Amino acid sequence: MTETKITFNDLGLPEFILNAVTDMGFESPSPIQQACIPHLLAGQDVLGMAQTGSGKTAAFSLPLLAQIEPQKKMPQMLVMAPTRELAIQVADACEQFMKYAKGINIVTLYGGQRYDIQLRALKQGAQVVVGTPGRILDHLRRNTLDLSELKFIVLDEADEMLRMGFIDDVETVMAALPEQHQTALFSATMPEPIRRITKRFMNNPQEVKIQSNQKNAPDITQSCWYVRGFRKNEALLRFLEVEEFDAAIIFARTKTATLDITELLEKHGFRAAALNGDMTQQLREQTLDRLRNGSLDILVATDVAARGLDVERISLVVNYDIPLDAESYVHRIGRTGRAGRAGRALLFVEPRENRLLKNIERLTKKPIDEVEVPNREALQACRRKNFVTKITKQLEHHDLELYRSLLEDLFTADQDQEDIAAAMLMLLQGKQKLILPPDPTIDKRAGRERNRRENPRSAERRGYGTPQLMDLYRIEVGRLDGVEVRHIVGAVANEGDIDSRYIGHIKLYDNYSTIELPQGMPKELVAHFTKTRVMNKPMQMSLLGEAKNEGRGGEKRFVGKTKGRNSDSRTGDRKFREKKHRTFDDSGFKPHSKRKKY
Repeated sequence: MTETKITFNDLGLPEFILNAVTDMGFESPSPIQQACIPHLLAGQDVLGMAQTGSGKTAAFSLPLLAQIEPQKKMPQMLVMAPTRELAIQVADACEQFMKYAKGINIVTLYGGQRYDIQLRALKQGAQVVVGTPGRILDHLRRNTLDLSELKFIVLDEADEMLRMGFIDDVETVMAALPEQHQTALFSATMPEPIRRITKRFMNNPQEVKIQSNQKNAPDITQSCWYVRGFRKNEALLRFLEVEEFDAAIIFARTKTATLDITELLEKHGFRAAALNGDMTQQLREQTLDRLRNGSLDILVATDVAARGLDVERISLVVNYDIPLDAESYVHRIGRTGRAGRAGRALLFVEPRENRLLKNIERLTKKPIDEVEVPNREALQACRRKNFVTKITKQLEHHDLELYRSLLEDLFTADQDQEDIAAAMLMLLQGKQKLILPPDPTIDKRAGRERNRRENPRSAERRGYGTPQLMDLYRIEVGRLDGVEVRHIVGAVANEGDIDSRYIGHIKLYDNYSTIELPQGMPKELVAHFTKTRVMNKPMQMSLLGEAKNEGRGGEKRFVGKTKGRNSDSRTGDRKFREKKHRTFDDSGFKPHSKRKKY
């Protein structure tokens, strides 16, 4: 029996939406669109569980935008996203969906953009607002965003907002909404804090769960290289030279590393640029535009800077530094294999990082095959092929006659023509040497097999119950300065590019606070934190000593009545046994002054 194919025309969307969808080349709805659109058109709350790339933006945008009233110049639809990049993408999609609707204004609110630009857009009467939780909350507190007429609220990638520490801001915004409104929440996973939000703020939501299947799963080939025989920089250059890719993104753990790797790649002829938290929003957008239009081929980014990044050209992801948690790896490699294209993901694994690799394989339920660095023969073959291609293209030109006369001066009786041609090849090869020295001898046991043989019971002995060793630091800001735990977390996470999950117990006192951070932090980073300002006051961070595990579940000092980031997640109840956590020295986070100069 032939199955009837559902089209967008069958879902009850208005004609102006259908025309826009047709212009965008959409033919039939994805599973999540087919499931969500009827519920949202019927006025029901929707709880959607689906991975990135499943089409969830259209799943909530199409039915809710169809119900916007153009004559009302007040915000009627609010979309909260974890990153400014995702917010911009959602707003751009809404603009395309509403191309045939008149009188609809869409504004994007995110940090890094001047307030006056956003205020002008809001005063023009925006019916649709898309933004990040922090900036939306700022506008609410300034009374520059009026949500009294709001009809629809969407939480996009709610688990990412939780992971990035925005859940308090989300709940504060949700509590400020009119009693009568429709809610759509989308999340790849459903941790308990997200469940609590659904119970508190949603009205009998219709649950839509789309399982990723092999047919719809991204086509991503994954492999790993154990760091041995070559430095990571040299190996990276070899992989990039031999790999065939359209565009690539390289993930590093620190902002400094993104700059160093970018400098290395540029010196070797690659069109590369860094993407990190120190960049202005304007420069970030210019960099991404260059990647999209083909004037840039490689991005070197941190996890935080790359969140929400969606560029179809990316066909290769290189994890120069292995992520400290498996979920970040999944988000990283999700930048490739999009729009039906095949993707490739490469992971560099240091000798002491086997546990992290196992965590990734356990989460993805797939073994990651080990590969070797392209050897001398592969590199020479690639370079010679490219060299021959250049010569062949040059032979197709018709202006070579001008140079033939020069050969007469070279070709003399006492000079062999092949010797002259060989000398020319030496001159033309430049930095890309066509003949390479032998590769170093490599200990083949340096990978996971040697790790198992030499320490067969290490996994059982160490186990997940081993907590991260932490140091206790004092900072000279406290409750009387108006500081909250979230301010300290934000400053440390952003300035040090440290994932907030690796920040331990924080206690607030009247004139100072204490914070637990992983052992092995470079002195340069501590010095940087000393100058970092919280509530317009320098932290003046100083080391008190090793944090004691016992008694960490004791007194909890917090500002305000909010929970979440300001309570359990910053107390001794915080569990570091879900994943392997290592010191900064183990993870490769080393002082810049001791880093190898490229």
